[in-house]
Amino acid sequence: MSVHRIQRSDAVADCGAGPASAPDLLITTMQTFGKKPEGLRLERMRASPLWTGERFRNRHPIQAGLRDPAAVRPSLSDFLFGGSRRAPTGPLPAMDPRQAWRKPADSGLRATWLGHSTVLLEMGGLRVLTDPVWGPRASPLRTLGPKRFQPVPVALKALPEIDLVVISHDHYDHLDYPSIRALAKRDVPFVTSLGVGAHLEAWGVPAQRITELDWWESHRLPGTGLTVTAAPSQHFSGRGLKDRNATLWSSIVLRDERHAVFFSGDTGLTTEYAAIAQRLGPFDLVMLEVGAFHPAWGDIHLGPANALAAHKLLGGGAFLPVHWGTFSLAMHAWDEPVETLLQLAPKFDARLLLPRLGEPVEPARDTRVTPWWRGVDSGKPAKTPPEVPVTPLPKAMPWPLD
Repeated sequence: MSVHRIQRSDAVADCGAGPASAPDLLITTMQTFGKKPEGLRLERMRASPLWTGERFRNRHPIQAGLRDPAAVRPSLSDFLFGGSRRAPTGPLPAMDPRQAWRKPADSGLRATWLGHSTVLLEMGGLRVLTDPVWGPRASPLRTLGPKRFQPVPVALKALPEIDLVVISHDHYDHLDYPSIRALAKRDVPFVTSLGVGAHLEAWGVPAQRITELDWWESHRLPGTGLTVTAAPSQHFSGRGLKDRNATLWSSIVLRDERHAVFFSGDTGLTTEYAAIAQRLGPFDLVMLEVGAFHPAWGDIHLGPANALAAHKLLGGGAFLPVHWGTFSLAMHAWDEPVETLLQLAPKFDARLLLPRLGEPVEPARDTRVTPWWRGVDSGKPAKTPPEVPVTPLPKAMPWPLD
């Protein structure tokens, strides 16, 4: 089904912002919360079968066993100061992909993981950017909140021409205010979930460049053979306590004449993956979140074991894990997701793609698996960053943050 269109921060160094005054910081912090949907956008949201009258919902009941009822949710203090090995003590190996990007992919499909859930996909000569986050924190604040382990391998302003940006949902580690502000200056279209366009428009993206989709709705990029479809996921949304589930969350399927790619966004394990495989598969590349998991919120994040189960439901395809190795968003060690994935993958007969940050890979050609992250913590400890003024958490803030 096709649908119709609806009508400053220092977080990204290459956006050109300098030091800001206290009033400027307050204004920027308020802007990062985004804007409430209204008008025709809100009418479309209310027409969705996922709308309950006040907010969006997940379609199916949560499967038994995903969430451990005995597990205690981490407190804010735990989140800020608890756990061990939650960040690497040395820099992660990374590549500058720009030289590789100058040559087309031999197979017609190539992916470059740039950190967390940000991937530059090359499909049939087009470039698609998923959940672009270049900011240093997954937070509305400059001085508090999960801080990225290291910069993105390539500066945002150094990206080649982008044909499409897709955004799965509005959480801070997927919808990044300074990155959107920078991308708004480019003549690039955005496809996202219902309601998220209100944030994009408030941050400078023209309404005519925004397409919002309900689950199972599709949009064909004009003048191309690329189709984007929003598919079910099992998560939630919100950038503050008062806008919980006020916008939709989705997984994303990209398909052209030769290839199909699945991108999970954020999700827990759901039987709807079987329906996605039946309606939109098979997939050449499957990108699933594997990090930021905890027994207390096992219904809204996969983690490595459930990601492998989801991959099987989706019918297979090369598996590129995302949503790890960039921010500490849970209590587990920073490399636990990928170590567990590597251990369990043979039992699921899953073909993993484990590129370094910034390393372009072609699912049809790249079969090597190198545990490049091992040894990162064996070097000298990372230098302690300079102290910054402690900024209190705003009252309007989602928990967990992701």
